[in-house]
Amino acid sequence: MGWITAILASGPARKALGLLLAALTIALFLLNLRRAGERAGRLAERLSTSERTHEIQRQMLDAASHRPADRDALAQRMRDGRF
Repeated sequence: MGWITAILASGPARKALGLLLAALTIALFLLNLRRAGERAGRLAERLSTSERTHEIQRQMLDAASHRPADRDALAQRMRDGRF
């Protein structure tokens, strides 16, 4: 154990260790940034899908609110050409 302490106490070894730690920190930061970007992309896709679904549901509700009340009303609308 004493020889490890002696090696790490030398100037070049400490400098190399500092550079290694800096490189490791940057690599981990970049990996985390990439993962965050992928997560944001998935969330954006989910939001887009949700918006499309809500728009279709809104159109369906709008169409249902303007439907004829019964068969006679439907027949009358078809005769009038308003279907």
